[in-house]
Amino acid sequence: MLTAAAYDIHVEQLLERMRRFHVALDTAGISYRIIGGLAVFIHVFEHDPERARLTSDVDAGVARKDLPRIIEAAEKGGFRFRHVAGVDMLVDADAPRARSAVHLIFVNEKVRPEYTEAVPASPPDRTKENILIAPVVDLVHMKLTSFRLKDKVHIQDMDGVGLITPGIEATLSPVLMERLREVRATE
Repeated sequence: MLTAAAYDIHVEQLLERMRRFHVALDTAGISYRIIGGLAVFIHVFEHDPERARLTSDVDAGVARKDLPRIIEAAEKGGFRFRHVAGVDMLVDADAPRARSAVHLIFVNEKVRPEYTEAVPASPPDRTKENILIAPVVDLVHMKLTSFRLKDKVHIQDMDGVGLITPGIEATLSPVLMERLREVRATE
């Protein structure tokens, strides 16, 4: 049945999954940062709630060395570890689905060998709920490195609310700066 509350339901499910992940890792003293579309959503929402676009999953940047501890902590939070199609993820133990998982991305490593940059690991920002999220500078680097259509849209979203500053532009390699110009030229 159709419902006009579909967006609200999805947001709550997404945030609940992020909160459970946060509690599990925070309780175990494991460092992480929310990255990807959800982190972009949170940063954009802070500046202009009407321009924030939702994402379908939770991506988290973690250190590979912490993976055994993450798996153990996540099990206590109702997650189960899965490695599917080359992706490490935490699925809900009760309803394991890859599309609604927490995807684990390893900081200081390239997601794909052909990528120009590794996932950055700057100190994370904290939300008022104490959840750790990647700073905008790291998100810009990641999105311009991946450079898929949804990454370009995330760049447009961050740029549209003034989050991509000259200071952030100064951190970009020539390749990433050219990609930023390309995105800006299509707006």
